Amino acid sequence: MTDTALELHALLCEALQLSPRPAPSMGEGGSLDSIFAVSDLAQASIGAAGSALASLVATPERTPKVFVDRDLSNGWFTYSIRPQGWDLPSPWDAVSGDYACEDGWIRLHANAPRHRQAILAVLGVPGDREEVAAAVRDWVGEDLESAVVGAHGAAAVMRTAAQWRQHPQGRAVAKEPLVAMSRTSPGTGAERRAAEVERPLEGARVLDLTRVLAGPVATRLLAGWGADVLRVDPPDWDEPAVEPEVTLGKRCARLDLRSERDRGTLLELLATADVLVHGYRPGALEHLGFGGDVLAQVRPGLVDVSLDAYGWTGPWQGRRGFDSLVQMSSGIADAARAKSGADRPVPLPVQALDHSTGYLLAASALAGLALRARDGVGSQWRLSLARMAQVLLATELDGPHRERSARPLLLPDAPEVIEHTTWGPARRLAAPLVVEGSPLRWSLPARSLGTDLARWRAR
Repeated sequence: MTDTALELHALLCEALQLSPRPAPSMGEGGSLDSIFAVSDLAQASIGAAGSALASLVATPERTPKVFVDRDLSNGWFTYSIRPQGWDLPSPWDAVSGDYACEDGWIRLHANAPRHRQAILAVLGVPGDREEVAAAVRDWVGEDLESAVVGAHGAAAVMRTAAQWRQHPQGRAVAKEPLVAMSRTSPGTGAERRAAEVERPLEGARVLDLTRVLAGPVATRLLAGWGADVLRVDPPDWDEPAVEPEVTLGKRCARLDLRSERDRGTLLELLATADVLVHGYRPGALEHLGFGGDVLAQVRPGLVDVSLDAYGWTGPWQGRRGFDSLVQMSSGIADAARAKSGADRPVPLPVQALDHSTGYLLAASALAGLALRARDGVGSQWRLSLARMAQVLLATELDGPHRERSARPLLLPDAPEVIEHTTWGPARRLAAPLVVEGSPLRWSLPARSLGTDLARWRAR
């Protein structure tokens, strides 16, 4: 274990209003190649979720011990699934990536079809990457960023950490708590408490309205402890590169929230949900008719957990964003470029902002369930990728570019069970987290979006 991992774990637990003691045992292992403490953050965030679960099931006589494996944490921050006889598609669209512009670098995010269309419309070129690169070179970075975002696309100029600290959005995010929590409506007075310790979330209903990647990571973990996780997507949404990774343990349905009938179905699901996890930008749920007042009326005592990319205050609070874009905006990509001597942006080795925030989202849901069981109230929890970026930026090493361990993903001897996914057989890495008495165990294999009906399992 490292001192940095323990310090980060204490920081995350403090944000959740959890006691960091007893601290989890963190096994030693390799480090992913970064000038930032990515592997320490992986252990710490996974450990924070473990601490939250331990607090939920603790009794006056006993608090379960928590163990976090470092190598397996690295593995789950990369890919936890190993296809057998089939391949995962590339997670990146051909247009997505970093481009040199007139005065620096910009990242274009084109994985969603509508975001790709926005980029190509602004640049006035077809989808050929070389033509995109040639067009970008004629743009001032911030002008192109503004034009793409204005066209409902997603892009981010590479800024230094100093520039981000002075940027209006950077200043706003710096003032936000890592986890913003507020109490909401009282429960019904008959709220469920933790089930048997071995399956502590058995019977808990989690409505998952999230997309790539932090939210699905959170609900995947909750499913591993027995929660009934129902993921709901629009009819036209797919994310083929990550579905095998993040749908483990869940049922996946589709609803068109532009339809009055499907909005009614969602309200029916919310009426008996315990936890809502969503990644809608500020104001989006209200626009669809599911604002805080409606949620409080439909489901008193709901644990409402939400993620935003660029923070909940400031001029960019409604801006579309993804992990790779926040790395560019916040100074992470530039700092790694400068320290490694590269001539272009250097991203993190994994989508660490997504994964770490995902585990903190799961920990928030668990803390909310514990609060409701103890005090009989619902709660609202708000996190952002940009605020997690601030945590990671503080771990930058003073020395030269850190070299990766020779075997960073060396896995302990553990059985790998064949998982029969929609796409074919696969092996899943052993769980990176052990909470004494409450093993992670997923009852459903990964499946395609839209496989299931939009209804809860019978209790």
